[in-house]
Amino acid sequence: MRKAIVIGATSGIGKGLALTLAEHDYLVGITGRRTEFLDELKAQNPSRFFTKTFDITDLHNIATHLEALTNQLDGLDLLILSSGTGDLNDALDFEIEKRTIDTNVTGFTCVADWAFNYFQNQKSGHLVAISSVGGLRGNRVAPAYNATKAYQINYLEGLRQKATNLNAGIVITDVRPGFVDTAMAKGDGQFWVAPVEKASKQIFEAIMKKKKIAYVTKRWGIVAAILKRIPRQIFDKM
Repeated sequence: MRKAIVIGATSGIGKGLALTLAEHDYLVGITGRRTEFLDELKAQNPSRFFTKTFDITDLHNIATHLEALTNQLDGLDLLILSSGTGDLNDALDFEIEKRTIDTNVTGFTCVADWAFNYFQNQKSGHLVAISSVGGLRGNRVAPAYNATKAYQINYLEGLRQKATNLNAGIVITDVRPGFVDTAMAKGDGQFWVAPVEKASKQIFEAIMKKKKIAYVTKRWGIVAAILKRIPRQIFDKM
C-alpha cells in the first residue's frame, strides 16, 4: 500500500487531496495546526488517516514531526505540501507580509528540503507542492503572496534540476491553481472558481501522471500564457 503525507490537510485543497488519496488506497499522514479538524477528517476514514498536529513555521520541530509520522506510516512515497497563507495587503502591513513569508517561504523550504533528502536517501519519491498562478507576476494588493509563490515555483524548479542531475529517482510536481473555492480565494473579480472536489481530482490526475507542472483547473494554463506575455508597460498600470 502506498504512503503519503499531506501538509496542510485541515481545510481546502489539502483536505480534498487527503480524502482523494484515501479513496485510492493510500495510507495518509495528515498535518495541520488545528487538532480538532484533523480529528474530524480522521473520523471519516480511521483506518487510512494518521494525524500529527504542527505548524510549518515551527522550524525546530518539523523534521521530528515528519519522521514520527513517516514511522507511523511505515514509509513514504509521496509528500504533498499544501500549507500556505496569504492576505490582501494594500496598506503594506508588515506583519501580514512577514506571516506570509514565514509560511510560504521559510516553512515551505524546510518541509521541501526534508522531503527531498528523505527521497534521495531511499532513491525514490514524489514531492508535490501547491504554488499558484499568482506566482507568475506581481500583485499590487497582495505583493508578498505573489512573491512567495514565485519563490516556490523557482525553488521547485531548482529541486527538479537537482533531482535530474543526481539521477535520484525523485519526481517534483508544481501545481499552480487559479481560483479555488477555499478561504484562500480573496478579492473581487474572481472567475473560473473551481470547487475543491474538482481541483482535487485534477491535482490527483497530475500526480498519477507525474507531471512537472499542472495548472488547476486546466484552463488556467491559458491565463498563465497570457500573463507571461503582457508587456511590462501595460502590466504596471493594471
